[in-house]
Amino acid sequence: MGTINNFEDLEIWKDARRLCELIYQNCLQNDKFQRHDKSQIDRASSSIMDNIAEGFEREGNREFINFLTMSKGSCGEVRSQLIRAYDRKYLDEEKFLKLKNESIEISKKLSGFINYLKNSTHKGNKFNRNIE
Repeated sequence: MGTINNFEDLEIWKDARRLCELIYQNCLQNDKFQRHDKSQIDRASSSIMDNIAEGFEREGNREFINFLTMSKGSCGEVRSQLIRAYDRKYLDEEKFLKLKNESIEISKKLSGFINYLKNSTHKGNKFNRNIE
């Protein structure tokens, strides 16, 4: 893996950003959604990308892994809410499956990234700083 200096360069963050936009287009702008469904799914999908960013900025693998785990949990929350939205007929099957599959793929990628960091000998940039 090459050096990444900004969370915006992480593919997993880009994927989470795309999912967040798809949630906006298909759920938040959908008149069938009730108010509480809109706010909760919006917060959960936003949490996926935000936790990736926050963990990256902490500059240590242990903290990053912790935030990636929270991000993965938010993926599960989005998926659960999508199932509920589908059950309530807020989403048609095609949109539901597309969004659900996107969240599953991000969750798998997060698991892979977490495993990579757990096995990495590099423990994060904050441990490379010279303290004077």
